[in-house]
Amino acid sequence: MKFVDEATIRVQAGNGGHGALSFRREKYVERGGPDGGDGGQGGSVYLVADSSINTLADFRVARKFRAESGIGGAGR
Repeated sequence: MKFVDEATIRVQAGNGGHGALSFRREKYVERGGPDGGDGGQGGSVYLVADSSINTLADFRVARKFRAESGIGGAGR
């Protein structure tokens, strides 16, 4: 059995969500201010060691890991 003790992987945290382009409307206010929400935060990346794994052979195939992006903002 071949033992692999070194692997190169690529990791990317998720992008934040897009903000909403939305403005509030009021009866006697000519130009209301913005009321769109901010986009959600992107996903974080955590690296956790596992003592039961004795080879890194699986990481020779799956080398790219990407967290999810945040959701978009919404009007109120």
